[in-house]
Amino acid sequence: MNQPLNEQELVQYIADKTKADAKSIRIVLKHEQAYMDKLHKNAKTDIEIDSDEVVDYVLRQSDVKLDELKVEAILDAEMKYLIDNGLADYDD
Repeated sequence: MNQPLNEQELVQYIADKTKADAKSIRIVLKHEQAYMDKLHKNAKTDIEIDSDEVVDYVLRQSDVKLDELKVEAILDAEMKYLIDNGLADYDD
């Protein structure tokens, strides 16, 4: 079932799964998107995304006050939501 991304629903889903607050979730997702945008901008071909590198990038941002495990949990919950809603898939 492919549907448009509902950010509020996504944030609520992540909050339910991780117990993180909505503000922190939005900050993590904002930095994740900035990281992805930077990769795509500089890419000449398809890119592979290393989740550890994304987590490291997010943790380096001054407004992120979460630990590594919480950031990973947020990103994992986001991916589960996206896959469950037909908005993303793992590329083999």
